[in-house]
Amino acid sequence: MEQYKKDFIEFMVECEVLTFGDFTTKSGRKTPFFINAGKYCTGRQLNILGEYYAKAIKDQFGTDFDILFGPAYKGIPLAVTTSMALSSSYGANVAYCSNRKEIKDHGDQGILLGAKPSDGQKIVIIEDVTTAGTSIYETMPMLKAQADVDVLGLIISVDRMEKGKGEKSALKELEEAFGFEACAIVTMSEVVEYLHNKTVEGKVYIDDAIKERIDAYYEIYGAK
Repeated sequence: MEQYKKDFIEFMVECEVLTFGDFTTKSGRKTPFFINAGKYCTGRQLNILGEYYAKAIKDQFGTDFDILFGPAYKGIPLAVTTSMALSSSYGANVAYCSNRKEIKDHGDQGILLGAKPSDGQKIVIIEDVTTAGTSIYETMPMLKAQADVDVLGLIISVDRMEKGKGEKSALKELEEAFGFEACAIVTMSEVVEYLHNKTVEGKVYIDDAIKERIDAYYEIYGAK
């Protein structure tokens, strides 16, 4: 596992973005772990987060694209901080774009914030996590309605490696539905491998009992 992935895992637990316990997902699944990107709430945290995303984007997609699109709402700060990191770290002048939940009918009218896509432009979508891929199924038609853009793919922070609508993972289903590459900074398999019985700032986040619960969860919901 690359060092930046190990550092990112520790960063998530230190920011209390990745937590372990008893949670219920939006889809109703009872899960022993939870990822809440809303916990990234300081300038320092967002600056560091953007650097991790930028590194992963460069590794997966390179920097030869035009727009980084972040679906509302959590995708908005992700797109902003990552476009800044792409500039400062790699000299890539990538624009950011996000959508509004409601179409604005005055001033800067329309459904988009930031750069307005035009025909032929290359776009990478940035998200926090994807369980069922709902926001992407909503985002793709909306983007295509704005212009004839080329969506290269999707980058998220953590691949939960769970079943989507069928037996395959949500990321694999999105790849097959839209013909792009969907990837993550880290997978939950990498998280468990790295944190199992490891002390981070004086605390073990995944002991044997937590790992057993995670393994049992994936017996039911793990992607095939």
